[in-house]
Amino acid sequence: MHDLRIAPREIEESAFEVLKEGDLFLTTLPDGEIPAGNMAGLGLYYRDTRFLSCLEHFLNDTRPVLLSSTTRGSHFSQIELSNGELITRGDRLVPLQSIHLRLLRVMRQALFQRLRLVNYNMFEVDLTLRVLIGSDFRDIFEIRGHDRPRRGRCLEPVTTMGSITLRYRGLDEIVRGCHVAFDVAPVEMRTDPDRALCTFKLVLPPQRKVHLTWLVKPVLEPDGGPSAARNRPGSGLQATFVSTAVGQADEYRAWASRCTQFTADNEIFNRSVARSVTDLRALYTVYPDGRIVEAGIPWYAAPFGRDALITSWQTLCLNPDIARDSLRFLSRHQGLTVDESREVEPGKILHEMRRGEMANCQEILHTPYYGSIDATPLFVIVLGEYHAWTGDLLLVKEMRDGLSAALSWCRKYGDRDGDGYIEYLGQVRGGLTNQGWKDSWDAVVRPDGTLAEPPIALVEVQAYWYLALVHGARLLRLLGEEDTARNLLSEAQALQSRFIRDFWIPRRGFLGFALDGRKNLLETVASNMGQCLVTGILDPESAVRVARRLFQPDMFSGWGIRTLSKWEKAYNPMSYHNNSVWPHDNAIIAAGLRRYGLFAELEQLFDRLYEASLYFPYYRLPELFCGFTRRLTGGPVRYPIACDPQAWAIGSTFMFLQAMLGLTCAEDGLWIDSPLLPAWLGELTLKNLRVHGGVVDLGFSRKHGRTHCHLLRKEGDFRVLIEA
Repeated sequence: MHDLRIAPREIEESAFEVLKEGDLFLTTLPDGEIPAGNMAGLGLYYRDTRFLSCLEHFLNDTRPVLLSSTTRGSHFSQIELSNGELITRGDRLVPLQSIHLRLLRVMRQALFQRLRLVNYNMFEVDLTLRVLIGSDFRDIFEIRGHDRPRRGRCLEPVTTMGSITLRYRGLDEIVRGCHVAFDVAPVEMRTDPDRALCTFKLVLPPQRKVHLTWLVKPVLEPDGGPSAARNRPGSGLQATFVSTAVGQADEYRAWASRCTQFTADNEIFNRSVARSVTDLRALYTVYPDGRIVEAGIPWYAAPFGRDALITSWQTLCLNPDIARDSLRFLSRHQGLTVDESREVEPGKILHEMRRGEMANCQEILHTPYYGSIDATPLFVIVLGEYHAWTGDLLLVKEMRDGLSAALSWCRKYGDRDGDGYIEYLGQVRGGLTNQGWKDSWDAVVRPDGTLAEPPIALVEVQAYWYLALVHGARLLRLLGEEDTARNLLSEAQALQSRFIRDFWIPRRGFLGFALDGRKNLLETVASNMGQCLVTGILDPESAVRVARRLFQPDMFSGWGIRTLSKWEKAYNPMSYHNNSVWPHDNAIIAAGLRRYGLFAELEQLFDRLYEASLYFPYYRLPELFCGFTRRLTGGPVRYPIACDPQAWAIGSTFMFLQAMLGLTCAEDGLWIDSPLLPAWLGELTLKNLRVHGGVVDLGFSRKHGRTHCHLLRKEGDFRVLIEA
C-alpha cells in the first residue's frame, strides 16, 4: 500500500459522475474515485488538459464502500460511503458500516472537496486515511488515442506544510501545475514526479463529526516558476467551501429564473427537465472572446460550431440568450482568409477550437479548425430563427456582415464545382474525412458498404442551404435590401427544384443519402433524409413518404430512429454513426414531423425517446445509444464512450416539447397550433416564455384525448394566437 505504484483498479461501473463549471470539469466513478491508470478519460480537466488523473482514498489500506451518490444541479456532488471491516491499533475490530463518510464536491475556479467522517461505534477509532493523487497532464487528444512521439517532462513537485503542486513542462514551454491544498496538513507526503501519497492520522470520537477540506486547482505558469498558491493548514478552506457552494447554488437559481419554467403533473418529467436546464448552464461557458455552449463531456468540452448552433436552435423556447451569445462568439471567429491547412475560408464558421498543449504546438489543426460543411448554413438559420423568436433586429444588424459572408461562403466555397450543391472533400491531413454531423470516417457509405468518394454533397446539407436562403432573404428584407432578398428567394426555389430532381428516388419513394464525387446518388437508407423535413424543402406528399420510411422496422428501433437501416451492409448497432440512435437527430426529425402535421408519428417518437431516458442516470439522454431492437433488450443499450451530458442531446428535450406543443414564432408574435400532450402528461405549464421582448405564460391540459391551451399571462407588445 505504501508504494506509490498501486495496482490499477478495475472499472466496471456503467456510468460516471460529472461536475462542470467554466473551464473546469471533473469525471469520476460513482464513488468519486479517479483510479490510477484509468483509460476511461476520468479526471479533472482544464483547457483540454487532464490535471488530475488519479484521486483514490484508502481507510487503513482498504477502499471505502459506496452507499450512494448524486449530483445536484450539475455543479455539486454528494457521495455517501462507509467502511469495510477494519483492524485498528491494538488489533481492535471496527465492524463494517460503522463509520460513515460523506464526500461533498463543488467547483468554481478550483475543485473543492470536503470529507466528513462520523464514527458510530461506542469507542474511539484511530484511522489512517491515505489519499493518492496523480497528474499525467495529458492532452485530451492523447487520451482519445492520438499518438505523440514526444511529450514534455514532469518537474519535481513543490511541497509546503499543507500543500503539494505536481508540475509538468509541456512542449509548448508552459508549466502546468496541479496544486492541492489541505486544511489539515498530512503527517506524511511521499512524492514521485507525477503523483503523491498523502497520509492523515485521524482520531474519531464516538458519534462525533470530523471534517477534512481541500482544494485542487489547475495552475498555468508560463514563466516556469513554482505555484503561487500558498495555502497553509487551516487557512479558511472550510469557509471557502461553504461560500463557494452557496454562491454556485445562487448562480444556478438565477439561471433557472431566466429560463422558461416547464412544470407538469409528472414528477419524473419535471426532474428530467430540471436536469436539462442545469446541464445547459454547466456547458454554457465564458471565454475571453465571448460565451458559447460547449458540445459535451468529456471529449467535447470546447467550442464546436455545429453543436452550438443546433443546441441554440433547439433551446430558443427555453432561453434565447444561448443562441445570441453563441452566434456572437462564432461570428468573431468567422473565416477571413484562405488557409487550406485548417480548411479556413472567408465567411466559414469554425468546427472546433482547442487550447491545450497539442493545439499550442500545432500537433492538431484545431486552433481553430474549420472542417464542417453544415455549420455555415446553420449559422444563417439560427440567426433567422433567433430573430423570429425575439424580434431582436439589433443583433441582425450587428451580424449583417457575417450573414452576408456566410451566404457567400455557401455559394462560392461550399459549392466547389458550381452545381448548386454544398459539398466537401475531406482530404486535409489531420482533418476530418467526413464533415457533416456524421463525421466518423466510415459514416458515408454506399448500399454495398463501400465508402463514398469525395466531393460529397449530403442530402440534409442541401436542405439546410435551402432554409438558410429563405431565412437570409427574410433578414435582408428587414434590413431594407429588397433586391438581394428577391435574388435569394429565387435561388432557394431553383435549389428546391434541383434537389427533388437529384436526391429523390422515385421507385423507392424517399431521399438518397448523398451525391458522391461522380454525382451518383447513394441510395443508402439513412436518417439524414429525416432532417430535411424541418426545412420545408419537400412537398407534403413526399414528406409523408419520407416519414413513413423512417418508421419502418429497419429504421425505427422501438427506442428511436436509427442513423442507418439495419438492412444496409454497413449496419452495426454498436457503431458511432452506422445504426445508433442519436436524440438530437430524432428531435430535428420531430420538428419536421410537426411542420407537415404528422402528429401520430411525432407522438410515437416523443414517447419512445422519453421512455428511453428513464433508463439513463438522472433521466438524461446521452449523446447516443446503440441501435438494438427494443423487443430484444430490457432497455436501450448504452454506447460506452458517449458524451454525457452532451449539449444537443440535452437540447432535444426542448425541441421535442416545442414540436409537441405547436409553438411557432413569427414577426407578429407567438402561434400555438394544434398542441399535443402525450398520454403520460395530463397538464403542463410554461412560465416566463420569452417572446419578442416580452413574456408569456401558457397552460396545457389533456382531456378526452384532446389537448387544450390557455393563455395565463402576457406582457409585451406581440400577438398570441391559439388554434386548437
